[in-house]
Amino acid sequence: MQDTDLSTFSPLERLVARAEQLMQRIEAVLPQPLQAPADWGAAIAWRYRKRANGCGVLEPVRHVGAMQLSDLQNIDVQKDKIARNTEQFVQGRTANNVLLTGARGTGKSSLIRACLHAYAGQGLRLIEVDKADLTDLPDIVEVVAARPEKFIIYCDDLSFEEGEPGYKAMKSILDGSVSAATPNVLVYATSNRRHLLPEYMTDNLQTSKGENGEIHPGEVVEEKISLSERFGLWVSFYPFSQDEYLRVVAQWLSSLGLDAAAIAAAQPEALVWALERGSRSGRVAQQFARDYAGRSQDADRAAAARPRIDDVQGLSDGAEI
Repeated sequence: MQDTDLSTFSPLERLVARAEQLMQRIEAVLPQPLQAPADWGAAIAWRYRKRANGCGVLEPVRHVGAMQLSDLQNIDVQKDKIARNTEQFVQGRTANNVLLTGARGTGKSSLIRACLHAYAGQGLRLIEVDKADLTDLPDIVEVVAARPEKFIIYCDDLSFEEGEPGYKAMKSILDGSVSAATPNVLVYATSNRRHLLPEYMTDNLQTSKGENGEIHPGEVVEEKISLSERFGLWVSFYPFSQDEYLRVVAQWLSSLGLDAAAIAAAQPEALVWALERGSRSGRVAQQFARDYAGRSQDADRAAAARPRIDDVQGLSDGAEI
């Protein structure tokens, strides 16, 4: 806003005008309440972001990673639990907050995205919140509380160090705040840690000996596991066996257009790829499939560009000597 020309004002009027200008500038840099998006129909997934001035906004995710429940292999038990809980939620029945834990790359995040696509037509929406912004969860819940849609608050790769403020904010949202839980909001979180906080061998020693001056050391351990216990549904994921890994590789290669013979020929390379990565998981299988399919396409293009033997022979036969 441009400054007003105050030369024609009286001293009192100039003072009032300058005070108003100063207040406008201060208000511009102060944190503002979270505003609901103007068009909730713009996307099925939203991302909460903090601006430099401390104001939070909900940004639409225009391109959500494509994933279907049928695409996920070797996690049928976990898939059934999450899909059943999500279906109960979108149908207005009781459902639980969910903590998905276990081996990396085994489909925890992909399963949540697949559920979003499966139930978006029934009003399911997702809001991704970074761990650093968990203290703003009450504001986010307040904005969506009156909406007819069902919202999953999604926290990926969630873990805390001791003393982080987001830990207690998450506990209050899950269970423990004075306000009642909002029926159209659930929290789905993924983590490699079952209890979300680092645990040490000294915790057991403190429980038995009361080290470091802690009178009730057992309560320290109780505090560490109290957050994970507020998730009503725990779903664990495990590393793939070799056969399970190869089945996922075959599925990805098939989806990328390779035939059965090419998929069978790729198995030895797929095993070496997993050995080099030190992991057999769905993520590693997908990464290998992308690499292998890309190299196969290059080989096919190179083969198509080379003249065939018959063509070369024909040219030789018709050439003048």
